[in-house]
Amino acid sequence: MEYKNVYFLGIGGIGMSALARYFLHGGYAVAGYDRTPSHLTGELEAEGAVVHYEDDVRLIPEGFLDPKKTMVVYTPAVPQDHGEYRYFREHGFCVEKRSQMLGHLAEGKYVMAVAGTHGKTTTSTMVAWLNRALTGGGSAFLGGISKNFGGNLVLGDGGRLAVEADEFDRSFLRLYPDVAVVTSADADHLDIYGTHEAVKEAFSQFVRQIRPGGSLIIKRGVDIVIDNPGIAVYRYSYDEPCDFYARNVQLLEGGHYRYDLVTPSGAFEGCTLGVPGWVNIENAVAAVASVWCAAKAGGTPLDADKLRGALASFSGVKRRFEFYVNTPKQVYMDDYAHHPRELAATLTSVRKMFPGRRITALFQPHLYTRTRDFAADFAASLSLLDELILLDIYPAREEPIPGVTSQIIFDAVTIPGKRLIRKEELLDVVSAEAGRLDVVLMLGAGNIELLVEPVKQILDKKE
Repeated sequence: MEYKNVYFLGIGGIGMSALARYFLHGGYAVAGYDRTPSHLTGELEAEGAVVHYEDDVRLIPEGFLDPKKTMVVYTPAVPQDHGEYRYFREHGFCVEKRSQMLGHLAEGKYVMAVAGTHGKTTTSTMVAWLNRALTGGGSAFLGGISKNFGGNLVLGDGGRLAVEADEFDRSFLRLYPDVAVVTSADADHLDIYGTHEAVKEAFSQFVRQIRPGGSLIIKRGVDIVIDNPGIAVYRYSYDEPCDFYARNVQLLEGGHYRYDLVTPSGAFEGCTLGVPGWVNIENAVAAVASVWCAAKAGGTPLDADKLRGALASFSGVKRRFEFYVNTPKQVYMDDYAHHPRELAATLTSVRKMFPGRRITALFQPHLYTRTRDFAADFAASLSLLDELILLDIYPAREEPIPGVTSQIIFDAVTIPGKRLIRKEELLDVVSAEAGRLDVVLMLGAGNIELLVEPVKQILDKKE
């Protein structure tokens, strides 16, 4: 790249911070803006990035004000009237979306992309971990913090690149994968797409962009048009017989499972996964299918012992089915689930893991538009609980919508054990109720994560 400097608008986002790290490792000067400090921005500053938190052109470092030396990358969450964004546009800088930059970096790589309205972060992280364990190399841009890698960027030898292919703003259409996984194509981001049919058409276009001779791995039952004649198509599921699935699934202590993983070339028997939950077995089936296709393309079969070892040593992703306490007396888990289908999958999985126990969720809805579009679906999923503590909506990039509050979800939840509170009240409520709480789930994609540790401290005192 001809530029010496890279400036990021929205540098603290999970995908943006991975790109910023990539350029820091490559010896570029990196700076950027974000709305608020976070753990990610703190880490970037410690690694050498210059970050500020006000939309003010005067705060842009002087060395980044030359359009001949500075490339600008922005997230679609940055509004078009953002002052710094307008400045770069009006002064002749090369300005690209995050997805465009990711597309550039994927050129010349064997791209293993994981798309879907939910499940993609854990699955793509598993793909990265299996690549490392089975080949000793591989790189990745991830949408979450991998516990195995200690971050969201993986730099390694070899041509394989694992990426999370994000459907937001049609970003994934910048990618041309060799192997693509589609975990789901549910209605979401309707503020951008308008209709569910438009969402599905975008996924169909993503599938059309799989390179000739490549492979699609799609969850059984996902309903999209597949009209790319130059690819192999495989179906996967949790335990329904198809191309890739789990059989002989046995529940072990603490919600872990033992199972056989069936592939078109035979079964890998006696697998265990390092993280609990049946939904993670399904993610693992998709991830193994991805590396199976890559190995087939390279003419090298998967090593059964290495594969079993990699699955057993996978330690998960921050805020994805992450257990802080898992004992016979107390369970406390944090999860990023923010779509009704995600919530249903998480709650069903937890119910299977801890049969007969009382499940309480602390849930913060994410976005006014998502709440408006799926209030009834949220209520149906949350009604699977024994008890719900519902918080106000986290707006993220959005302005309030008249009449759209958490109340419209709350009113439709059918369980009697429900209450609607402000986020500021949560710690007091948990403290008052801690003595009777059994299985506690912290759920949501907003700033509820800031309360994960404080809630754990309260529950630890109960113990």
